[in-house]
Amino acid sequence: MAHPAQVGLQDAASPVMEELIHFHDHTLMVIFLISNFVLYIIVAVVSTKLTNKYAHDAQEIEIVWTVLPAVILILIALPSLRILYLMDEINNPHLTVKAIGHQWYWSYEYTDYKDLAFDSYMIPTQDLTPGQFRLLEVDHRMVIPAESPIRMLITAEDVLHSWAVPSLGIKMDAVPGRLNQATFIASRPGVYYGQCSEICGANHSFMPIAVEAVPLTHFEDWSTSMLEEA
Repeated sequence: MAHPAQVGLQDAASPVMEELIHFHDHTLMVIFLISNFVLYIIVAVVSTKLTNKYAHDAQEIEIVWTVLPAVILILIALPSLRILYLMDEINNPHLTVKAIGHQWYWSYEYTDYKDLAFDSYMIPTQDLTPGQFRLLEVDHRMVIPAESPIRMLITAEDVLHSWAVPSLGIKMDAVPGRLNQATFIASRPGVYYGQCSEICGANHSFMPIAVEAVPLTHFEDWSTSMLEEA
C-alpha cells in the first residue's frame, strides 16, 4: 500500500503490475532524454550568436527530425500493446469473483460456490483497532488464493463506480447494467488495499477495497467456514 511522502508507484503484487512499473520506468526515461535534448537546443539557440544561412534548406536534418520521433513512438507503443494484451488475457481462471458496487459499499459473490456472498463496508474510524488503516479497512475482506488466476466480474447497482487495487495492477469501471471482466494473479500472500476510483456521490471516499491473498489451504478453510455460517 502507499505510504506518506511516496513518490513512485506502489510495490507490485502481481505479474501485470510488475510489467506496468517496468513500462512506466522505460517511458519516463524516454521523456527525460527528450526533455533534456529539447532544453539543450533551446539554450543553444538562445545563447549562441552564430547563424547558418543554409539551416532552412537542410534536407538531412528534416529527415532526422521526422523519422526519429516515429521510431521513439514505436519503442513506446510496442511494449504498451504487449501489456494491454496481457491484461486482457484470461486462461482457465481458478476462481471467479463478482464485485458489485453500491452507494457506498461493495458486495462480493463467489460464483463458483452456491451461497458464498457478502457485503463489504468500511470500518468507521472510532471502531478501528490498533494496526488497522483509516478509510481502508473493511469488515469483510475479499479473500482469494495466492498464485492463482482470478477472474473479476465487475458491475454496479446504482451509479458508476470503479474497482481499483493499485498493487495488483487492476482498475475496472463498474457500470450499471454492464458486466466488465478483468483478471489478476496475486504473486504472494498479503492484504492489498484499493478504493473506488470513480466519483459516485457524497460518500465516494468511504467505500474502500481490501483484498486478502492467502495460501490455497487457508482459502479452502475460509470458504468452508463461510459456507457453514451461511
